[in-house]
Amino acid sequence: MKNKHITLIGLNFYPEDTAIGLYSTQLSNYLRDKGAIVTVITAFPYYPQWEIAKEYKNKKRYLEEDYNGMKLYRYKQYTPSRPTFLKRVIHIIDFTFGSYMNLRKIKQCDYVISIVPFTSSAFLGNILKKRMKAKHWIHIQDFEFDAAFQSGLVQSKKKKKGFIYNSLMRLEKRIFSKADTVSTISKMMLNRLSEKTSSDTYFLPNWIDAEEIDPMRSQQHPYLTSSKFKILYSGNIGDKQDWDFFLSFVERLDFDHFEVIIVGDGARRAQLEEEIVQLPGVSLYAPIAYEDLSDLLCSADAHLLFQKTDIIDTVMPSKILGMMASAKPSVITGHPDSEVAKVMLESQGGFYISDRNLEHVIQHFESLANEKVKAEQMGVNARSYVVSNFSKDRILKRFTETLAQV
Repeated sequence: MKNKHITLIGLNFYPEDTAIGLYSTQLSNYLRDKGAIVTVITAFPYYPQWEIAKEYKNKKRYLEEDYNGMKLYRYKQYTPSRPTFLKRVIHIIDFTFGSYMNLRKIKQCDYVISIVPFTSSAFLGNILKKRMKAKHWIHIQDFEFDAAFQSGLVQSKKKKKGFIYNSLMRLEKRIFSKADTVSTISKMMLNRLSEKTSSDTYFLPNWIDAEEIDPMRSQQHPYLTSSKFKILYSGNIGDKQDWDFFLSFVERLDFDHFEVIIVGDGARRAQLEEEIVQLPGVSLYAPIAYEDLSDLLCSADAHLLFQKTDIIDTVMPSKILGMMASAKPSVITGHPDSEVAKVMLESQGGFYISDRNLEHVIQHFESLANEKVKAEQMGVNARSYVVSNFSKDRILKRFTETLAQV
């Protein structure tokens, strides 16, 4: 990669330090460390709060920045505080048209890497590929169209096999098939990808840096200091999580022995805050800095993640890697055939429930609280599995070698 010009296109980037923004930033830094000349076309930071970051609000619509030896071209996109499906569409369209102007500032490019979501990033990548005669690699973190239908962002009356869905699928395939390589983050998503593109496909999972999430070096986080059994959810408070099931769970939980801590932000945060106000055993905090994440995750006694049971292969939540790396067990719900179910079964690092049985969820947390040796062993299993299978250096070394051969 030495002296190769690489342009990364995606909405989420530094200083966003969660989810896709974190991985896109780490990927770019890795390529730069290998000698590549990296340029990034991105948005103004807004996630997960769905609000332009305070330090960027008064900036001009187009902004050039230097970050860690890389040139960043930003466009101040429309960002709705309460994102509905229509508002999200406007958000994406605005970024696309605004970033097209930034695209014209790229004078040299050997490789384009487009991050999905959003598919518009891949559309822009195809334009740059053609103009610069570059190679184009699309990396899919989330099948955004599938996820929109499955998570309910598109109302159920717009049936999955209807005109809108089929039109979006055709558009998606046309865009993906113009790339040289298309990758995604889970084996099930990779199988699904074969229906969405005629291009070469590649398995590029998200990764974990075991030195950054390390229970041996972590300190007690101030959010988790009580003597009760501490159950943590840290991540996006959005439409992919089953918050109705979560509310049913906490309403039944024995707060004499348990407490639930939520750390995050997102489109559903304000609503969730109203719904838990009468529950003294549930605390809600704003997102923390990435450098404090290890302390937070490792201070919990167990992690929870309630996924919607109808979402199968559209996403592999990256937060699971951090949960497992903390060496604490997890209780997760979701579809029985999901990638997460397989990971939990193989790792023996917690419990996976696919029938939305509230009693089973509560019983699993009670067993973790009462059987400390069992809980500790599950935590050890989880960390061992994630370090062995999702090591940052190994995954990115293999990716870089593959990219060079495209």
